[in-house]
Amino acid sequence: MRVMVLVKATEDSEKGYHPTPETEAMMEAMGRFNDALRDAGILIMADGLMPSSAGKRVAFDGPDRRVIDGPFPEPGQLVAGFWLWEVKDMEEAVAWVKRCPNPMPGPSEIEIRPFHDLS
Repeated sequence: MRVMVLVKATEDSEKGYHPTPETEAMMEAMGRFNDALRDAGILIMADGLMPSSAGKRVAFDGPDRRVIDGPFPEPGQLVAGFWLWEVKDMEEAVAWVKRCPNPMPGPSEIEIRPFHDLS
């Protein structure tokens, strides 16, 4: 089963990445976690995203299109990074997320969403 694992943005992540001893330690811990995912044959892809201030949205209304420049409100509804995993079931995905180091300096959330199985 393929799942998209979404690291939810926070006010801190929306400020952008700034190297400090704390953020460097977090990145090293995340690197070790990614290595474990890769070694287990689960990791397909992973990456972090720039803050929403670097992004754009395209709003659709019938044939009309409107471009909206970031930053976007409500950081907790945004995505700061993601993984694409191949796991046997949702329980395995949850078990791996519980092993993940906290991706943010403070409180954070990670969302797991399965892909449609079109077979």
